[in-house]
Formats: sequence, C-alpha cells, structure tokens
Amino acid sequence: MQSLDDSLFDSGPSEESTENSTEVSSASRSKPQAAAQTDNASDQSATPQVTDDLSQLLAILPAYIRATLTDHPHRDQLIEVVLDLGRQPEARFSDAVEYLSETPVSKADLQHCIDRVGHFGGDNRAGLEKTLHRISAIRNRAGEVIGLTCRVGRAIFGTIGLIRDLVETGGSILLLGRPGVGKTTALREIARVLADDLMKRVVIIDTSNEIAGDGDIPHPAIGRARRMQVARPEQQHQVMIEAVENHMPEVIVIDEIGTELEALAARTIAERGVQLVGTAHGNRLENLIKNPTLSDLVGGIQSVTLGDDEARRRGSQKSVLERKAPPTFDIAVEMLERQRWVVHEEVADTVDYLLRGRVPGQQVRSLSPDNQVVITDELPGESSLATPALRADRRGQLRSGSLKSPQPAPGGWRSTGRMKPLGSDSFGKRASRPPAVVDERQSFQTLLDNSLAQLPASSSRLDRKGVNATEEDDSNLTRIYAYGISRQQLDHVVRTLSLPVKFTKELASADAVLALRSHIRNHSKLQQVAKARQVPVYTVKSNSIPQITRSLRRVLDLDDEGEMSEAINLDLFAHNGADDELEALEEARLAVEQIVIPKSQPVELLPRSPKIRKMQHELAEHYRLKSLSFGEEPNRRLRIYPA
Repeated sequence: MQSLDDSLFDSGPSEESTENSTEVSSASRSKPQAAAQTDNASDQSATPQVTDDLSQLLAILPAYIRATLTDHPHRDQLIEVVLDLGRQPEARFSDAVEYLSETPVSKADLQHCIDRVGHFGGDNRAGLEKTLHRISAIRNRAGEVIGLTCRVGRAIFGTIGLIRDLVETGGSILLLGRPGVGKTTALREIARVLADDLMKRVVIIDTSNEIAGDGDIPHPAIGRARRMQVARPEQQHQVMIEAVENHMPEVIVIDEIGTELEALAARTIAERGVQLVGTAHGNRLENLIKNPTLSDLVGGIQSVTLGDDEARRRGSQKSVLERKAPPTFDIAVEMLERQRWVVHEEVADTVDYLLRGRVPGQQVRSLSPDNQVVITDELPGESSLATPALRADRRGQLRSGSLKSPQPAPGGWRSTGRMKPLGSDSFGKRASRPPAVVDERQSFQTLLDNSLAQLPASSSRLDRKGVNATEEDDSNLTRIYAYGISRQQLDHVVRTLSLPVKFTKELASADAVLALRSHIRNHSKLQQVAKARQVPVYTVKSNSIPQITRSLRRVLDLDDEGEMSEAINLDLFAHNGADDELEALEEARLAVEQIVIPKSQPVELLPRSPKIRKMQHELAEHYRLKSLSFGEEPNRRLRIYPA
C-alpha cells in the first residue's frame, strides 16, 4: 500500500504490482549474474487500488480554496496544499505548482483550518482521524501558527513487489533514501503484508501517526497490524522496548530511527529475536557508516591496530577501521527512485568492503513496463582506486604517454620560468650565455609546448582492463601472492600497464611470490612454504613504482630492454591524473630524453610541490638516473644527473 506521506504520488501505470506479484527465487539472489534477469514467477499483476479520502482533507480548507480544488482536473495528482500568512495559497501537484486564489491567506483562514484538525503535537504535526493526511504547522517566535502544509495521504496496494521475497525471509530490513522517495509508504505496505498474508504479530511504533493515520483507530492500510502511538518524539526508544516486553510481537515496524538511543533500542530488539523493519536518515549505506549516531545500525565502526605481519599481508597501514559488531539489520535497501532500489542482502559483507576502500557488489531491482521484477547483479569492484582515473578520463584531459589539452594557455607555469641546464650562479641568477645556448633553450621550450598541445592520446583509461579483470579467462592470468608491498601501488601498476596478473591471498593457489626484500629476509616460514610448494619468490627493493614495475616484468618474463624502448606511460607515475602532475612529469620526461641522456648534461626542473617532486624522482629512477632536490620551499626543485 502506497501513500504520499513520504513520496510524490505517481498515478501512471508504472505502479508496483500487488502482493500476488513476482517473487524472486533464492537461487537468483545467491549467485552474481552478469546481466539482468526477469523473474517470471507471477503470471499476472492486479491494478493498484487507490484510497485517498481527499474530500476529508478539502473539508478543512476555506470555502474559496476548497471550491477551486473540488473541480480541479488534476486533483488525483495533488500532493499538498500550502497556506502561508500573507501569501497566495498554493496547490502542489506531481509536475506543477498552481496558485489557488489571488487573495492572500489571512489569520482567519489559518484558524479555520486549525479548528478542524486534531491536536498539534510536539513535532508540530496533526492529522485527520482515520485518514493518512498530515497537516504540519510553521510557528513564529511567539508560538503562533503562521503557515500550514496540508499533505495528501494516499494508500495504494501493491508497492513492495520489488522486495517481497526479502520480507518473507524473516530478516530485519532497513530502508534508506532521500525524503519523498517512498520509505513510509513501503513501510506501511510491509506491515500489512506481514500481518495479513504471513499471519505474523506485527506492532507499529507510530511516532508521528504517519504510518497508520491520526486518531485512536488506525487506518485500514496497515491490515491486522497493531499500532502504538508515542506521546512525545523523544520517547520513541522507550515505546520500542515497551512493545517487545508487553505485547509479544514477532515484527516491530519503526519509522525514522534518528537518535543514538533509538539505534540502541533497535539492537536490543534484534538481539531478542524480533524481526525489525525500519527506516533511517541517509541516502546510501555509506552515509550511515559515516554517521556516528546511527552507525551502530550497521555494526558500528572502530579503529584497530594490526600486527606487523597482518599489516604486511594486507599491504595497508597498521591502524585501520573495522566493523565493531554484527549489524542490527541483516538487509539494507537503498531506495534510489520509486521503482529502482539497490539491495544489500548481506549488510555485514557490504560494510566490510566499504571500510577496506573497495566497491561492494550490489543488486539493483526495478520494474519492467509489464510490472515484472528485473534484477541486475553487479560484481564487487576490486578497489576504489579506479575513481581518480575515471574522473580524469571524464575531464578528457590526460592520457597515458602524453598530455592532451584543447588549446595551450599562454599563462600558467610555462610563463613563470624556463627549464634550464645547470649554469646559474649560487644565488639562482642566470649567468650570461652565448646565443647558441639561448637558441637551444628556446628550441627545447618550443618542443615542450608542442608536446603538451599536440601529442595524441595513446589509450583511454577506460579502455584498459581493471585489476583482476573478470572478463579475462583466469587461466591466462599469473596469480601472485604479494607480501609487504603496497597493494595500492600494485593495483596501480597492473591497471595502468594492463598486465595479465591476478593477486591472491592464498599461497597455495599462487604462481609466484612477490615480497619486499627487507621483509622476506625476516620471514623464513614464508620462504620455506614457497620452497616446499615450488613457488618462485621474487623480491622488490622498495615500494616505489619503478621497482614494482621491474619486478612484475621479471615475474612475467618480459624483457627489461623492451621496457626502456617503449614509450613512457605517464599515468604510471601520476597519483590522480591532475593537470599539474602530468605537466610536471612531461617536463621531466622531455628533459631526460632531450638533454640528460643524449647530451650528458644535468638539468634543473621548475619548482614543484613535494608530492610532485616525488613523482619526478620516480620517473628519473625509471630511466636509471640519479636525481636530487635542492633549494628552499617554495622554490625547491629537482636536478637530474646523467648516468
């Protein structure tokens, strides 16, 4: 059953099917699928039955406003009526807003409405008995009502066809979504299905009378479910516990869990074996994790310190964030749109993925035009490290091996100085040079400008295969067990160079071991196991990009000479693909290839930040050249020496 208590009304034919609609088989939910599948377990879907009791809401309005709406051609799409003191009354529809009169709203008009509605509670909400309509008040500093929002409540049967199979499992379900997406509507229908169809003892904690309507007699929309009202919003957590202790429910339905006490009460209820169905503030599961007040609903977050061996095995820092306890809710549903929901059937696994910086798999459910449930399973991403690359690609700026900009701007870093061979005096003032040297510098600057503006993009980041690409046959991948090496650096190298590598956490399935040299010396057990299994061990001198690249090429038996002859891939050394990073790397590359190597001359580069200088150091190391930083900030810069 669906209403506009929490969502915009949509009267079109795309309403969810009734309670007899599609049920998703457990097999389809237990296996990841590469493409969308449609569950055809249902042969028919009934026409939604709408109950709005609109005449009762119109009855409280002043006569001149009521007359306009009574004969309005789109009254079935009315969302709310807004009355603000001194302003024209407004009617808000699903796709338009109209003024109902040229006459501004007066205090007498507001009092006319107030006299015909129920008592306004502590949350400034009132209702009409046995209806789902909601009237909310705006008050001034003196406590007088100066505005009213009259929200239309409609009950529509058959709104949870997307997740009915999950409701029947008996697991606790948490609904997330922006305001107006339909959380309360879905909550009301879930309560009715559990009480009427599944014959369970359901108790609704109705803090603001949004679920079951105003008055002592609940609205028929909730079926056989019982409703407990809350005297004051701050007492909701107490009523939650009272419901479990006094009324022996099998299911507790809660709307808008928003405080730490309510989250704690929800955990207490779940630990007593009662099924929970509730909503919480937050668009996505990530928002809930970052909310310290409500994070306990998904298990809570704590900082832990890993041991040395575990930190090396993970390739992470010693202090990491981990889930503190089992989640209160087993299933989370992110309501992105009215008929497009993202389902997380294992909240614990999803939270663990997010805390480790990875993109979890998700199940997207939507309705087809013929009211059939369409399920699309998306495999979990290996790492969120791909995000900067995607952002850079969307900007259309940087590509591997070159820079691509629409038009080189005359200003910027090129206008502030020139890359110069060594020859300045100790104070950095440029010594006089013969005309030949000046011409050489001008020639190099022209070459650099042309490189920045004209070099074509060799390959798009989106065209490269991701780490552990699933579309490639695993039999063609080399499985590597990494120990003590930054997983971020490994993923970056493999993704950028499209190497046929898959990292594994199981030594038994590895084809090779890649370990940091300083760590493998003190880990005799790893050496013994690798030797017993006849797995070759390769060592990396340091966690730098050039060292990791060379080691991976050795593992894959690629020629190092070929590495030097290939065009350099600047994306390999850039951290997030920003313009200043790749401009600095292009500057260093041209300096090495045009001056340092062919002419055996040292070169000073332009002043850069410490982060960018580190990238330039790694680029020089790739060419097996020595580089040093000198000068004082902010003019500290890199000097590259010939071999």
